Amino acid sequence: MTPAPLARHILSLADTKRLLGIRYSDWLLGSPSIETGIAASSMSQDEWGHARLLYAMLKRLGFDPFEVEHERPAARYYSAPALDHPFADWAHFVSAVVVVDGALSVALESFANGKFALARSRVPKMLAEEEYHRRFGTAWFSRLAAAEGEGAARLRDSARSMLPTTLAWLLPGDDAHDTLVADGHVWPEDRVRDRCAQLLQGTLATVGIDLGTVEPARDGWDPERRRGPGAPAEEAVERARGDRNRDLFVE
Repeated sequence: MTPAPLARHILSLADTKRLLGIRYSDWLLGSPSIETGIAASSMSQDEWGHARLLYAMLKRLGFDPFEVEHERPAARYYSAPALDHPFADWAHFVSAVVVVDGALSVALESFANGKFALARSRVPKMLAEEEYHRRFGTAWFSRLAAAEGEGAARLRDSARSMLPTTLAWLLPGDDAHDTLVADGHVWPEDRVRDRCAQLLQGTLATVGIDLGTVEPARDGWDPERRRGPGAPAEEAVERARGDRNRDLFVE
């Protein structure tokens, strides 16, 4: 079944949360301290839980959530391209918390204020849990930026590399997104931009990034998957689907 705009939007949110949870989980070990590893674990669990709630919404739209969650190939994922590959280092991790997780929060806030009843009832709790992610990311971003040197340079480079594709994911600028706006499911683009700037600009400015000068990267845009070319690494999608534990599934 080819997803209609609303189902496509939910898939893009759920898949991005699922992959973000995978990327956070990679840092349960190897993060700067035991405390940050615990934080990474907590955030990954939040993202997986949120993804499951979002996938479950698709049942209302005629999709089997189990099939969507566990049986799609990587080429059918709608996740933000910044999550296609593992984070290279802790600066990359922190940038993703600010940029990708921050963009997700804006998208969820927009969705929670729309006409889809399940979003209005279920997304506010997600946003409340996301507040910890925002505080954690902002604190670590400011800490690395203030240290200057190689850490600050890596932070700036990783944030800059993520922003164009993440903004395109957040602001698709295509007919399907225009339909969502017209149907009252999400905010218009200018309101999303304003909210994104409100949440992210102050943090990004600490490494000299002006969000207003960053253009969404829509080269090779795939309108059905609401993202640019490519797909998540197969290894991450195998983990997301639970392939190695398929015989142990208990529902």
